[in-house]
Amino acid sequence: MQTLWPAAERGRFQLDWLDSRHTLSFGEFYDPAKMSWRHLRVLNDDRIAGGGGFPPHPHRDMEIFSYVTEGALEHQDSMGNTAQVTPGRVQLMSTGTGVRHSEYNPSATAATRLLQIWFMPKAAGGAPNYQELAFTEPDRANRLKLLADPTGGDGAMVIRQDVRIYTAKLEKGKSLALALTGKQGGWLQLVEGALVLEPKGMALAPGDGCTIEDEPNLTARATANSEFLWFVFD
Repeated sequence: MQTLWPAAERGRFQLDWLDSRHTLSFGEFYDPAKMSWRHLRVLNDDRIAGGGGFPPHPHRDMEIFSYVTEGALEHQDSMGNTAQVTPGRVQLMSTGTGVRHSEYNPSATAATRLLQIWFMPKAAGGAPNYQELAFTEPDRANRLKLLADPTGGDGAMVIRQDVRIYTAKLEKGKSLALALTGKQGGWLQLVEGALVLEPKGMALAPGDGCTIEDEPNLTARATANSEFLWFVFD
């Protein structure tokens, strides 16, 4: 079964420094049919203007994954971490019993674009934790690059949930198998480009998501050079 989550149906929130698209219910965008999918709770596509950002604010009991596609994101938190996250580097914060953090665009002029994605943890509580992971373009060229999983396999970040997070860039005309077994479910989020999911032929445009269940022979075929995230839920 494949279900399309169209980019055009996302909620939208705008400030003078922020243009945010919400796939799932978040903030002022409320849809009872879009509260979550499996362990996925938030999927926001944010564009932050130069000098803009989120001042310090609290979180708890959430796994927060940040994926920057343009510009830079300056991070500070109450655990003492400071970082600038750029394309080719991802961030995962396990908020546990509670943490405060801020996120800013450090450039005065260039925009930042990021996908901020929240997963509900397997259990509440636990000490907060912060991780980063760098990868290269060859790491994900026409193949999946593992960014996070529950065990930290293959050098991935450790996420406190039964989910694996991958990134891939697929050249036009190339195909990539996206295997699911048993009761596993998948969410594909297309960042850029155009994909067709076989064998059913579902087409995805930038910003579209697609959930997949009971599809053991799923294949993504790029009809344009494409970048996507792939989440596999046990």
